[in-house]
Amino acid sequence: VQLQASGGGLVQAGGSLRLSCADSGGTFSSYSMSWFRQAPGKEREFVAVISRTDGRTAYTDSVKGRFTISRDNAKNTLYLQMNSLEPEGTAVYYCAARQGRYGRAAALYDYWGQGTLVTVSS
Repeated sequence: VQLQASGGGLVQAGGSLRLSCADSGGTFSSYSMSWFRQAPGKEREFVAVISRTDGRTAYTDSVKGRFTISRDNAKNTLYLQMNSLEPEGTAVYYCAARQGRYGRAAALYDYWGQGTLVTVSS
């Protein structure tokens, strides 16, 4: 698995961004996939997760109703649609992959992308 995250940038509060995470390793559909984020001076935190094949998802409470995680196994790509962004959403966003059932703990994940910076201005 080789993950490459993209799509970050500067956006005003209330705006939208879509992050992508492409896997060049070729076994994407075998992995549960998640997004995490790390704000300056804070620990990395779980944002959203999607299961390998049946599309089950879960979100941290602060993004429910605003963020949507999805995947396209044919394109080996994970997405995070972020709407109604808030300044508190400013962080480096990381995609992560693990074999087996999905989970929320960062320690469960075997592979990480390099991160993409999202900055939300007020």
